[in-house]
Amino acid sequence: MSGWWREAALYQIYPRSFQDTDGNGIGDLEGICRRLDHIADLGVGAVWLSPIFRSPMADFGYDVSDYRDIDPVFGDMAAFDRLLEETHARGLKLLLDFVPNHSSDQHPWFQESRSSRDNPKRDWYIWHDPAPDGGPPNNWMSNFGGSAWEWDEHTDQYYYHAFLAEQPDLNWRNPDVRAAMRDVLRFWLDKGVDGFRVDVIWHLIKDAEFRDNPLNPHYDASHPDIDRYLQVYSADQPEVHDVIAELRAVIDSYDDRLLIGEIYLPIERLMTYYGRDNSGVHLPFNFQLIQCAWNADAIGSLIHEYESALPEGGWPNWVLSNHDQPRIAARVGEAQARVAAMLLLTLRGTPTLYYGDEIGIADVDMTEEEVLDPAAINEPGVSFNRDRSRTPMQWSDKPVAGFSDGKPWLPLTQDWRERNAAVQRQDPASLLNLHRALLHIRSIEPDLLSGAYRRIDMDEDVLAYERGASIAVILNLSSEPVELSLPDKWKAARVLLSVRSAQALNEVPANLAGAEGVILKIKDAE
Repeated sequence: MSGWWREAALYQIYPRSFQDTDGNGIGDLEGICRRLDHIADLGVGAVWLSPIFRSPMADFGYDVSDYRDIDPVFGDMAAFDRLLEETHARGLKLLLDFVPNHSSDQHPWFQESRSSRDNPKRDWYIWHDPAPDGGPPNNWMSNFGGSAWEWDEHTDQYYYHAFLAEQPDLNWRNPDVRAAMRDVLRFWLDKGVDGFRVDVIWHLIKDAEFRDNPLNPHYDASHPDIDRYLQVYSADQPEVHDVIAELRAVIDSYDDRLLIGEIYLPIERLMTYYGRDNSGVHLPFNFQLIQCAWNADAIGSLIHEYESALPEGGWPNWVLSNHDQPRIAARVGEAQARVAAMLLLTLRGTPTLYYGDEIGIADVDMTEEEVLDPAAINEPGVSFNRDRSRTPMQWSDKPVAGFSDGKPWLPLTQDWRERNAAVQRQDPASLLNLHRALLHIRSIEPDLLSGAYRRIDMDEDVLAYERGASIAVILNLSSEPVELSLPDKWKAARVLLSVRSAQALNEVPANLAGAEGVILKIKDAE
């Protein structure tokens, strides 16, 4: 299996929060252009943009009203073309977020679909008669709270929306929908885009009989509505793999392009998205580290389970944070966020970094009035407020952290004057420089790129593993020092990098300090 993504680290940008250039407090494409040198200097190989298509912004771009245009809040097509050119000029790839499960209710397709029951596009969306009692057709719930069915008085039917009512689900059983979406991919691929991350790809096909989902025996009132039932029939249907194979065929008709799928499923079901004979997505996003307890035993077991489950030819990948989940520094604290960076960038497979994690942005204080996330507004107290993971990038100690000349759309962290890229760039031991060092070592050590993974038995607080024949990684996931009892072959190794200092060390330490990690290389492998 070839592919540039086997060696490249990916860098996710939430465009609204990266860099504003027109003073409206919202990031834009020109801002990303201006910050490309930061990304290139970091050492990643590709940039992935969360949605930039035209949208009413009911869900901040995940409600698309035109799949072939740029939303004016981000710029225009000329700005996109400039960004693509500048990205490629720095040797970086550019990936777009593709949102095919649902459109905006303002999309012309849906406007036609809801206009009458006999409109040619009626079957482009999922319409259903009421249940015998006049209520929703079944018990499927929205991911954003309440029923997933919305009554349409004009045509006296319900339409299905897995998310907001403003995000009606497309009917991927309709061949015309599939053909139209394949054409959308070709439009951007012809422009030179290097691939796509496909939003909620496991949702694309629903049960043809619209059967009720079974009750979740573990549900309680502290959980969001979506957890009331097990999503047996509303997602992850067998036919979805035929749809994905069609999308993959489009990608494969262009040279060296990448297809990623967003999939929140247990490992055994996640693996099916590589497809028969690897005809599915190249990378089914692996979110297991986001959901895993932060201790050596749990993480070590997880890595083993994931590696063991990979199909032949399937390439692994790892993610610590994204725009929907709490940031890694918010989950494990600043010290362990450094350890997490070494873990992410030394495991076998393609890592994805989330903007701001390289400087340790953590949680942010927000008033109730400042919350914009529709999921958090619909289900306060039980749904994670995604705004907390989408706050502006902190570039400097200048006003608004150098992000904007205006009021930012979301607040900054309280420590932005100290926690920013400019300050950390000057500190050799900073988290930013640790990321730069890790990405550099990853790029020059063949065993970190392709060497096999094998766990080393260590103290219960230590996660240790070999990569290939020449590299070992030792991570202390506790705050207390531990004595190192290394296998003999690693005792005289060279320490390529320390988590705490972001530098090489003269010798292998006898004791590993709390929240410390080291990358070792056998000297005779130089």
